[in-house]
Amino acid sequence: MIHITSEPLNPEHITNIVKKNSNGAVLTFLGTTRGFSEGRNVLYLEYEAYQPMAQNMLLQIKSEVNAQWDIEDMAIAHRIGHLDVGDISLVVAIGSPHRKEALEASEYAIDRIKQIVPIWKKEVFEGGEEWLGDEDKRKEFLKTLSD
Repeated sequence: MIHITSEPLNPEHITNIVKKNSNGAVLTFLGTTRGFSEGRNVLYLEYEAYQPMAQNMLLQIKSEVNAQWDIEDMAIAHRIGHLDVGDISLVVAIGSPHRKEALEASEYAIDRIKQIVPIWKKEVFEGGEEWLGDEDKRKEFLKTLSD
């Protein structure tokens, strides 16, 4: 399952997708909105995505994980739009026969999501706001869509 939505994420539902009798390890990672970042009180986050490409990149990551660890039971869900402090923005669930592979695959998938998936985060804090990550890359990507 690969899912991008503006609706709240249900980690239990997403985790249940990868639970199988053949999997001795089921690992779920939750990315959440923290209330304090880089010395500032965070009010909320805004996520934007170029959904068709983001969906394809998430599928690519799933394929990479399958090729490297032979893990087929994987679900990724990312939330976009307005997220309050404490809200879940990302769920990565992996089911694997063994824990080591599940741990390695989870870390790999999370890193790859940050590297290649066109989803951007704006942090709104007391006194201002800032796009996090590579803002130049975000602007360049959005410009190519309008050309």
